This record gives sequence, structure tokens and C-alpha cells, in this order.
Amino acid sequence: MNENSNKKQHKGGRNPKSDPSIHRHVFRLTDDENAQLLTLFEASGMTNKAKFIISVVFGKEIKTVKIDKVTMDYYMRLTTFHCQFRSIGVNYNQIVKLLYRHFSEKKAAAFLYKLEKQTAEMAVLCQKIIQLTEEFEQKHLKKQ
Repeated sequence: MNENSNKKQHKGGRNPKSDPSIHRHVFRLTDDENAQLLTLFEASGMTNKAKFIISVVFGKEIKTVKIDKVTMDYYMRLTTFHCQFRSIGVNYNQIVKLLYRHFSEKKAAAFLYKLEKQTAEMAVLCQKIIQLTEEFEQKHLKKQ
């Protein structure tokens, strides 16, 4: 029996907090005030409404997160487009090797001439993409 009395009995459950929130306050809002509060809460990006209200009451800094779907969509499309450009560069090198391996020197040079024209068009297109990206950044991203 002495062995059992020396051991602490584990009750289970969560460890108690050192400073629990036990004080409760209730306030009422009109429909307009409630809508404004909910708008601010959603803009803050917080998940707990009570913590949001506490941060507002005690003047803590509230971070608002705005996600612009158009900007994100443009960025994602530009990223995929850049990946396609990189894959074209890899394919370009493979095509040149295959042309010289499977065709005569004269025929390979003719195909390379056509390929060079397409590459020049792609370079112009790439410059336009860079220009559009810079304009987009100046108009939409620099405002923040």
C-alpha cells in the first residue's frame, strides 16, 4: 500500500493555464455596427473573433491581409509561361543536336535558319512580356 500512496495520481485532461481568461463582458451592437465589426474582422484575417476584439480594445496592431485575385492569377500564369519558355530552351538544344545527327550539313542549316526566325519572334514576344510585367507592377503592385 505504501507504493501506491507515494505515486501521484494522474487525473488526465488539459494542463491548467497559468493566467486563465475568466472575466466576461457583454455588449450589444446595432446592425450597422455589427456589419462594420464583421467587415473589420474579416479584413484582419484573424480566426478568433474574441482575440480580434481584444486587440482592437487595447490598441494592439491589427494586420489586414488583402488578396487580389487578379494579381495572383496574373502571377501564376506568368510563372507557368516562364516554365514553358525554359522548356522551349531545352527543346531548342535537343533539336539542334538531332538536326546535325540525322541530316546532312546543308539540310540541317536550312532547318536551323527557319528555327532561328522563330527564335527571333520568340525573343520579341519575351520582350513584350517583360514590358507588360513591368507596367503591371508599376500600376498595381507599387501602390501598396
